[in-house]
Amino acid sequence: MVAEDTTTAAPAAAVAPPAEVTEKKPDETTTTTTTAAAPEAAAAPALTETAEKKDDAEKKGEEAPAPAAATASPEAEEKKGEATPPAAAPAPETPFTKLAARLPEIAKSAGHAEMWGVELSTATPDEHVPTKVVLQKFLRANNGDAAAAEKQLNSALEWRKKIQPTALVDRAFDEKKFGGLGYVTVHKDETKGKETVITWNVYGAVKDNKKTFGDVEEFIKWRAALMELGVQKLNLNAVTTPIPDGGEDPYQMIQVHDYMSVSFFKMDPHVKAASKETIQTFGMAYPELLAHKYFVNVPTIMGWMYAAMKLFLAPATLRKFHPMSSGTSLAAELPEIAGSLPKEYGGKAGSVKEVGLGVKLTEVKEEAKKDDVAPGKSEDPVAAVKEETPAETKAEEPKMEVSKPAEETKPAEEAKAVTEAEKKDTA
Repeated sequence: MVAEDTTTAAPAAAVAPPAEVTEKKPDETTTTTTTAAAPEAAAAPALTETAEKKDDAEKKGEEAPAPAAATASPEAEEKKGEATPPAAAPAPETPFTKLAARLPEIAKSAGHAEMWGVELSTATPDEHVPTKVVLQKFLRANNGDAAAAEKQLNSALEWRKKIQPTALVDRAFDEKKFGGLGYVTVHKDETKGKETVITWNVYGAVKDNKKTFGDVEEFIKWRAALMELGVQKLNLNAVTTPIPDGGEDPYQMIQVHDYMSVSFFKMDPHVKAASKETIQTFGMAYPELLAHKYFVNVPTIMGWMYAAMKLFLAPATLRKFHPMSSGTSLAAELPEIAGSLPKEYGGKAGSVKEVGLGVKLTEVKEEAKKDDVAPGKSEDPVAAVKEETPAETKAEEPKMEVSKPAEETKPAEEAKAVTEAEKKDTA
């Protein structure tokens, strides 16, 4: 009888652990179990390698490799971007900023930094309002062309250094040459509270064209003194507001040229030369200082003057010129200040000679120069007459009438004819 096996088999495990692997060889009764490494242990070789490199570096005297920087989270990157805003774009360059940036070099090149009583601020021209106004005027005269404005400004500064026009205001000029020719008046518009400066050039009062205009350099100096007298009344060195961009320039004056009794049909060469030089010089040295320019008491034939002006002045400046055949019509052109204008120009005030401020004048005595006496002639006018008319003096002496032969009478008649000819030359 066979014995029955009563051993009960153990139930099988639901899931075998992944960490254990059992391997049974056919000829061995021993079971070998291998345990798999945990996930955390996977980084061990890398740490071990880093440690080994560190040890090697220390042995060699080198710095140990720094551990890799941790990568910032997206939230941190976003906050970092918010904390550092992008840099602001530079302000756009304008004609004014170009000219202002060049001002130190312009003043250095010209060796002068004064314009119309304003000491130009080369350090901060955009902050010093009087300097800014000066630069704005040169830019307006050149239609915003910074390079052209720089060239003109440099020329004007060089001219002022040479001529010293501010000092000319205190100089006395020859009264016989320039007396009664120029004045400055200031008129206040009570309704707007604005002052209007007018310079008057009374060319009809010229007595001797050669004396007044013959020395062109002296005439230019006198005209500059009169112009500076008017510019002083504008007080440009005390302005506090720049010229508005694209707006009206409040820092200008009016100029009146009176040509009463001046002939334009036969232009004196001295007058023409002086006029041409004045237009060229003042167009360069005093840009945008005149709001309007009135030519009064002039005939319609003035083509040569306007042709000369077109060569040196900007079109915008030419539009300010107003020729008028009558001086009394000026009051109608300036209604705001008509009542305070001189009476000869339609106003109710005294004559321009009475109410106007003029350049200082003095009487200059003319001394005879020795060079003006012809060689061989005496400076004494009485002696000169005696030297020039010996025959006439001789003829006045009493003579005895003696009858002479015909042959001797002929030479005497020829001598008489010569004497008569000398009398005519002396007259």
